[in-house]
Amino acid sequence: MSTYRILVASYSSSIYTVEFSTSPPALRLVSSVEVGHHPSWITPHLSDPTTVFTGLEQADGKVAEVKYDEEGKGTVVRVLESGGADPCTLLAVGQGLIIGNYSSGTVQSIPLSSSSPYLPSKATHAPIQLQGTGPHPDRQLSSHPHQVYQPPSREEVLIPDLGADKTWRLVKRENGWSVAGAVDYQAGGGPRHVVVHEGTLYTVLELSNTLAVHSFPPLSASSQPTFITSHPTHIPAPAPSHASDTPKTPLSADAPPIPPGVPLGMLAAEILLAPASPSFPTSHLYVSNRNDPSPGGDTIAIFALSPPSAPTRVGEVKTGLHHVRGMILFGPDERYLVAGGVNGGGVRVFERVDGGAGLREVARLPGLAEAQVGDAEGLVRAPTGFLVVHVNES
Repeated sequence: MSTYRILVASYSSSIYTVEFSTSPPALRLVSSVEVGHHPSWITPHLSDPTTVFTGLEQADGKVAEVKYDEEGKGTVVRVLESGGADPCTLLAVGQGLIIGNYSSGTVQSIPLSSSSPYLPSKATHAPIQLQGTGPHPDRQLSSHPHQVYQPPSREEVLIPDLGADKTWRLVKRENGWSVAGAVDYQAGGGPRHVVVHEGTLYTVLELSNTLAVHSFPPLSASSQPTFITSHPTHIPAPAPSHASDTPKTPLSADAPPIPPGVPLGMLAAEILLAPASPSFPTSHLYVSNRNDPSPGGDTIAIFALSPPSAPTRVGEVKTGLHHVRGMILFGPDERYLVAGGVNGGGVRVFERVDGGAGLREVARLPGLAEAQVGDAEGLVRAPTGFLVVHVNES
């Protein structure tokens, strides 16, 4: 049996620690730590497994350093300004931390100390101000960085910019990180998250529910990224033939009301890569779609990468979750996927089946939505992201 300790980011004020056991499959809440407003994304320290960093999505953006003991209990050891508003993404790269501030369109780089607390008492570099707009009037009036991603074996960092319809390519120079190029997308697509695999860039476009595929040569190459193909991330159900057939309740019975400020339309969210392995001979992409009004909750679309430049849709799985944001793959050969619903459905673990073309739920933990109040003991509120921090084999 294996037991995985998983940190759960959230749209509450806490980061939760849960444990998933494989035999028999079970998921339980271990502890939680109050961090601040909306600690929605987590990145690990690269050499200290007891430390993680999270962004606090608020107007005066913050990042927090959290240290965990052997029992999975966390303590906030330092909080620092993020260099902008609503930091929704961050990544530890080398000896530094790179933060994307969604609302202000800024990217901040913070050098880390050699010992804990790793965050300095204040930032020493000015943030990079991204510039760009798109045609969507509510979401693209300015740049909105939504992910910090480092491609495998590349000396660059990618920043998908939902507001500018670009993914920026940043490199580190003597005076810090700077923009060295960009990948352009369809107007109004809204790039949210990316992965790179075998020289191919895959981007989930949030506003158009699209998976875009580009060739992705190194910055040093003479050629530029080139669009190859695109696929819808969601196949909508047929429209009712009569008005009377329209469901009276848009979400399933256990879904609470959507809180103010959360968009109601279908929006693509996360993209995960599962490379080929002995258990799963074909590489796959898993792409989540939020706010599905049909029964069964949000979906995860599955694409086979054979060849890598030509994804083929091989499945779409209903999760029972409502407003899925982050999710991760973990375990041997990336056998498991964990996801959560901000607006209902709690946290659920799925096992990859059918050679990776399907997902089967094996464990769940009830949760509360951000809009709900009341007793939250034993429950995770509004889960948004996940990070495996420890594995125990027995």
